[in-house]
Amino acid sequence: MTALTKDRNTPTRAADVFEPLVKGGTLIHAGSLVCHDANGWAVPGTVATTLVAIGRAEARADNSNGVDGDIRARVRRGVFRWANSLAGDAISAADIGSACYVVDDQTVARSDGASTRSRAGTIVDVDDIGVWVLTGYAY
Repeated sequence: MTALTKDRNTPTRAADVFEPLVKGGTLIHAGSLVCHDANGWAVPGTVATTLVAIGRAEARADNSNGVDGDIRARVRRGVFRWANSLAGDAISAADIGSACYVVDDQTVARSDGASTRSRAGTIVDVDDIGVWVLTGYAY
């Protein structure tokens, strides 16, 4: 293709909500941290090094009796409050602006767990209830 020489009506999708295909045998709970696995299937967050955090599930996506790609999950990118990890891996206000890592489908931690966890996003704030994280491709 060549560079534009006139205005173009460029197609778009909603920037903050999308619907990735769900891995077979998988249940994604509404409100959970959703990731893409190494093959691009939507899966719940878990300890693994091959995941890419993509956002929060807007609704339950139950593909537990299906095969890869049978259904789609509705996922939103943005800033979400996840549960804080415990003890030495807990996130504090001093960590704001740093990366955090996936522990499970609702919990994030300060460290990558000795290279066992995937990045969840960027820490935006910390309160008594949890950690606000910019989660999705935008981090």
